Amino acid sequence: MNSLRVNLVRFAAVVLVVAVLLTGYTLIGGRALAASASAVSAGGVHPGHPAKEHNPFPPRVMKQLAFHDAMRKLWEDHVTWTRMFIVSAAAGLPDTDQAAARLLQNQADIGNAVKPFYGDAAGDKLTALLRDHILIAADLVTAAKAGDAAKVEAAKTRWYANADEIAAFLNSANPDNWPLDEMKAMMREHLDMTLQEATARLTGDWAADIAAYDKIHVQALGMADMLSNGIMRQFPKQFK
Repeated sequence: MNSLRVNLVRFAAVVLVVAVLLTGYTLIGGRALAASASAVSAGGVHPGHPAKEHNPFPPRVMKQLAFHDAMRKLWEDHVTWTRMFIVSAAAGLPDTDQAAARLLQNQADIGNAVKPFYGDAAGDKLTALLRDHILIAADLVTAAKAGDAAKVEAAKTRWYANADEIAAFLNSANPDNWPLDEMKAMMREHLDMTLQEATARLTGDWAADIAAYDKIHVQALGMADMLSNGIMRQFPKQFK
């Protein structure tokens, strides 16, 4: 009998402890829910949406990063769609004209990107020079595919002359940050690598073809950085 009474007392004690804990949990949970509702009504964190992250960069840095990345995207498009055109033209694929059109659009995109700094006429001039860069390259690929050595050499001569024109144009727009010799070296390196890529594709040297594209991709990013850095140094007020 005493044993039964002891067990009942123990059971009652356990129930009492559980009741107290549940009461405390309910009070705490209620306060938390109330606080959460108050934050939502005050325009804070909304249910189902994460808290907005604090941006660690000042507006000036964010503008510079955005411009840097946008210029890189343009020049990545340049080498990507050049490659797509080379692949399609070399194989005689039906999408060759569409690839060429997309590649030419990239030249307009690059020209438009510099208009806020140098004006519409300068942007259109750069687009025209870059269009010639692409159209001469198309003539070069066509001549090489046909095995016409004379036309290949003629196209190469025009192509490198056009590269020097682009370099001179860039230098005239920003002589302090884009020295003529550096611009010429940059453009000629770009042509050399493109020529290596096209030659490897046309001759079926697939390993060299892939290696050439990897190299020109990196080189294009360097070109983009040289251009974006030069513009940001020349027009610091536009990146505040």
